[in-house]
Amino acid sequence: MGLKMAEGYHGMGNKSHDYASNSTQVLGAAALVTSGVIVLFLAGLSAVALVLLAPVLVLLSPILIPVGALIFGTVVGLLSAVCFGRALGFCVRWFYNYVNGRRPSGSDQVEYARMRVIDTASHAKDKAKLRHAAPGA
Repeated sequence: MGLKMAEGYHGMGNKSHDYASNSTQVLGAAALVTSGVIVLFLAGLSAVALVLLAPVLVLLSPILIPVGALIFGTVVGLLSAVCFGRALGFCVRWFYNYVNGRRPSGSDQVEYARMRVIDTASHAKDKAKLRHAAPGA
């Protein structure tokens, strides 16, 4: 078949580019074995620690559970306070920019709502004047 399969085709005898070299394979195998040994060691260590610490955790659970709940509540409360404080600061900054005419984002919607309220109030006022002027109508 006189056609070559790919432009980079070098023949059957040249396979050095197709496979990794022996030194790379040895380094890969060494890394695999090392990481496997470390994972097995840590798994065994955690299992032994769990077996040894389980009685201690059972004995201290009447103390640890309320303390954990207290710490959790404190952290959640502080994070909530920080988030609400930041939101308040953002709102104050937005209102300050709005009052000073700096046109913060969303101010066009506030202006539209303000104009609708003014229009509705003036319409209700005119309607009330007509009813008051013509009591029999």
